[in-house]
Amino acid sequence: MGEDRYLVEMKNIHKWFSGVCALRGVDFAVGYGEIVGLVGDNGAGKSTLIKILSGFYPPDEGKIFFEGKEKHFSSPREVRKLGIETIYQEAAMVPKMSIMRNIFMGRELTRLKVGSVGYLDVPRMEEESMKALEGVDLRLRSPHALVDELSGGQRQGVAIARAMYFKSKLVILDEPTNNLSVKESQKVLEFIQELKKQGISSIFISHNLYHVYPVADRIVVLSHGEKIGDFRKEETSIEEITKLMVLP
Repeated sequence: MGEDRYLVEMKNIHKWFSGVCALRGVDFAVGYGEIVGLVGDNGAGKSTLIKILSGFYPPDEGKIFFEGKEKHFSSPREVRKLGIETIYQEAAMVPKMSIMRNIFMGRELTRLKVGSVGYLDVPRMEEESMKALEGVDLRLRSPHALVDELSGGQRQGVAIARAMYFKSKLVILDEPTNNLSVKESQKVLEFIQELKKQGISSIFISHNLYHVYPVADRIVVLSHGEKIGDFRKEETSIEEITKLMVLP
């Protein structure tokens, strides 16, 4: 059994690709309502660990517990149904579709069915889209604006609003401030703090410690497929973590 004090717990995770060890005995956990910063240099194993948790890869060894129960994920869809939402650098949205369609993609609201045909409840999706955006203090002119027209920070905001609307329990953010301006990065950090206020746990993956450190409750450091640090924020500093990250 996993410990109930953790929302998710990964124990002794190993992963090989063509004989190369990508992860070696990694333990990783996220508490309820906790923001965990996951940091490390390129090739550290961050993406592999998160793809295992997101259902893209099975671990070759090790166990995963969610809400205290052991899980064997077979697909990203199954993981999403449990309440684990992953937001990648490009926010996993369709640029040529509207904000509304992106928020409800695959989970469209329908109204009265005629026979076996259900009709999209567009007015309700319009209203709910704007409510979702207001939940992260994102003021956009219309639910029908194309995602293509939004800035990078606004796209991240829409993706986070979607996760909050569908009551995700854990949101995984993969380099959410990458290629954003200072002002937009700050706004994304505010979105992440809003998740915590709503009781939603999050994993913040980034190379940028100056973004991770202010918002994280705990910081986990990976290097060459192994966990080499796991600290409460108040127990460490940006300088100490930087030194760990550049170890040969």
